[in-house]
Amino acid sequence: MKDKNRYWDCLDQAMEAEHGGRTDEALAWLDEALKAHPEGAEAHNSRGQILWDEGKIDEALAEFELATKADPKLVLAHLNRAELLIEEFGAYDEAIAHCDRLLSGEGEFPRLDRSNEGEVYYLKSKALFYQDELDGSLFLVRRAMKTAGELGVFRAFEGQVLFEMGRFEESRRQLERAVSLEPEAPHSLYYLGLVLERLGEVEESERAFARAAAVDPDLYPIPTSITEEAFEHAAREAIDNLPRSIREEADRVPLMIEDFPSEDLIEHEDVSPHILGIFIGVPRTEAAATEQPRDLDRIILFKRNLEKACRDEQELVEEIRRTVTHEVGHYLGLDEGDLERLGIA
Repeated sequence: MKDKNRYWDCLDQAMEAEHGGRTDEALAWLDEALKAHPEGAEAHNSRGQILWDEGKIDEALAEFELATKADPKLVLAHLNRAELLIEEFGAYDEAIAHCDRLLSGEGEFPRLDRSNEGEVYYLKSKALFYQDELDGSLFLVRRAMKTAGELGVFRAFEGQVLFEMGRFEESRRQLERAVSLEPEAPHSLYYLGLVLERLGEVEESERAFARAAAVDPDLYPIPTSITEEAFEHAAREAIDNLPRSIREEADRVPLMIEDFPSEDLIEHEDVSPHILGIFIGVPRTEAAATEQPRDLDRIILFKRNLEKACRDEQELVEEIRRTVTHEVGHYLGLDEGDLERLGIA
């Protein structure tokens, strides 16, 4: 039995409670709304949004799916579902397929206005980005802007993709534009800090990092920093603490420390500018038993990237240990399972 007036009254109450930060009360009102109209798509979608904020992602996905089933024309529920699949489940192929169905507008799917169409292109761009399909991702985020107009979040993501491609000057221009559009968006500020750092503009990058941390200190804390001597000591200690048989092998490959991966490494080894460490050379399992390591064999740790991945010095030392261990494992031809069995993962 449906009571539409009661349904919409409950939705209004839920919205007021949610805006006031009273999420339990908001959920209670949404439950009342669904009693009045069990297939209320808007109520299911709102429940999904609250549950997602609370970290209950399986329940949130179920609510978005109920919403789209109840009303296939409710665009927001489709967008929420696609974004949840991308950001929380890593279900990139499923999200891309859903975006393609939305863009087709066929069957029961809604006809998108230009704003929503641009949002779908953006979400598909993000899914491709996480699959390392950077050219496709860049094309689609630019298509999102052509379709829906220039938004700070779209421009910032374009800058992020360009950064990942190692096109730092182009990335800087887009991120500066994003910050001009939304001066307090922490994601834009943080990525602007990253690209300025890579371009050697240290003071400007530190200011950008500080601005990002001021807006969202939990997600964008000020990067940790230690001396080169302390970093080298932590790296050497990580080698020394390996089991003896592995340590003897590890001592045969040079351990180098650089601030960042070079542009040449990004281009020719197809690595991310964010990478923490890398083994370059021939794994021991692929070399002849008596063959000595080649002169080019090496493990490189990227100091500035490791520092930005950690919140304090203790966490940084542990991350150095973990990274050294894994790169030594790559040198030895070990996989993750091998490292776990040896107790050095």
